[in-house]
Amino acid sequence: VQLQASGGGWVQPGGSLRLSCVASGRTFSRYNMAWFRQAPGEERQFLAGISWTGNQKYYADSVNARFAISRDDAKNTVYLQMNSLKPEDTAVYYCVLPNERYASVSRHYRAYYYWGQGTQVTVSS
Repeated sequence: VQLQASGGGWVQPGGSLRLSCVASGRTFSRYNMAWFRQAPGEERQFLAGISWTGNQKYYADSVNARFAISRDDAKNTVYLQMNSLKPEDTAVYYCVLPNERYASVSRHYRAYYYWGQGTQVTVSS
């Protein structure tokens, strides 16, 4: 299984970015997906998760109402739309996949077996 994240970059405060993550090696339509981030010297932080049905979405308080997760099973892709970005959003962003089908979305990084390579998001003026 490989997860390829893209869409990161530099943006000014208040700007927007859309991250994409394509999964290969497995049909992921029966798996929940999530996004985490990690800033230098900090723990990995749960940002958003989406159930395998796409009907349940979960967000960290710090990004709720600013970030939106979605999925396109036909493309084996999960997205993270990020709006109103702040300098504290600067981090490496990872898409993650559990090893079990039909698992519930977890906010803990240990629940996820597969991690993408990460994409850097930098928010500064």
